[in-house]
Amino acid sequence: MPTTVLMPALSPTMTEGKLAKWHVQQGDTVAAGDLLAEIETDKAIMEFEAVDDGTVGRLLVGEGGADIEVNQPIAIMLGEDEDISALSDFHEPDVEPVALRDDQSPATVQPTLSQPVSPGPMMSVSPPPERMAGDADRIFASPLARRLARENDLILSDIDGTGPNGRIIKRDIELAIKEPPRMSRAVAPVEKIASEVPKDIAILFSGREFEEVALDGMRKTIAARLVEAKQTIPHFYLRREILLDQMLAVRTQINSALQPGGNRISVNDFIIKASALALQAVPDANAVWAHDRILRFKSSDVAVAVAVEGGLFTPVIRDSHEKSLPELSAEMKSLAEKARSRRLKPEEYTGGSFSISNLGMFGIESFDAVINPPHGSILAVGASRRVPFELDDGSVEFRTSVSMTLSCDHRVIDGVLGASFLAEIARHLENPMLLFI
Repeated sequence: MPTTVLMPALSPTMTEGKLAKWHVQQGDTVAAGDLLAEIETDKAIMEFEAVDDGTVGRLLVGEGGADIEVNQPIAIMLGEDEDISALSDFHEPDVEPVALRDDQSPATVQPTLSQPVSPGPMMSVSPPPERMAGDADRIFASPLARRLARENDLILSDIDGTGPNGRIIKRDIELAIKEPPRMSRAVAPVEKIASEVPKDIAILFSGREFEEVALDGMRKTIAARLVEAKQTIPHFYLRREILLDQMLAVRTQINSALQPGGNRISVNDFIIKASALALQAVPDANAVWAHDRILRFKSSDVAVAVAVEGGLFTPVIRDSHEKSLPELSAEMKSLAEKARSRRLKPEEYTGGSFSISNLGMFGIESFDAVINPPHGSILAVGASRRVPFELDDGSVEFRTSVSMTLSCDHRVIDGVLGASFLAEIARHLENPMLLFI
């Protein structure tokens, strides 16, 4: 019997995705483990594989299709000994057609079906999520239903959904259009804001040329998490100047001893190692906020911010305290390259209790970083500079100094604890031999 393939949830934060590329076409025979498509999530471009043998009956979404909600149908698979005629007795799934590639025909994307396609063994994702306690204000509706509601000035919260888990689908909107129940036929507040605010802003800049830039999944996620962080996390900031002369001397010796073309150690690698050991020395700082409790960890899993086109990733180096500087350097370079090519796996950018954000290479002397929830803290690293330093005998010489700011979640780390943690980071950087003990 034909089965549907649904948009998978390929990351913990993914609610919708983009069909970046199909690796199959209608009529292709696939085996379990074969690559079906590349899905762009809010974090990365990930490969999506078949979980069973079968034949591609229909591709319901064209390449480039964006904002496809998790568990929306994206393809129909045929079982063993079935051909395309097996689809003649099925209804079209509730999906909104999107743009096709030049080599795709409408028949490839819009099948003629007369009864619902039942999920079967070819489904590649978990069942639709049940409504949780925190979902009271969330409206569950398909993208097509949302578009139809918007076009007909309907309020989604006034419509009873008849889809799975009370989801509002196309037929619910069509019924509401014919026989409006308890609706005011006005644009819902959220929809109104989304449609009118750009026009209001545009009036302010009447006569000036500008370009509207649509938000992709990554930027939407970053925006949501930053708002969450600044609205819900009680930040406080600790600042410290740290002398790097001894560390820079050790780094020069290490890099000089490396084979030509070898993996050179960066200042950031030293900071990662020092932070990892500091988390071990001050274990109460190795913690995250978990709604109604604090989770403290034994391992130092350090996240490091990596700038990519259109956003930011924070890949996590696990067990950083147990790894040598060359190992940290090699792993960090690998993760950074994956981040820039959007190939990070979820397990490579989730977790950790602490982050590092280094803007020193851009000449920024100091800044305050926003905590990445649920982390307990984040270290902002500025540019190194030569500063006058008074010696014990009263003479003055120039030393290399860097400004570091530790942003702390006051629910997890109080002032004294944060000061102790930052002091340990400074101690390991100013006495770099501690990194090798």
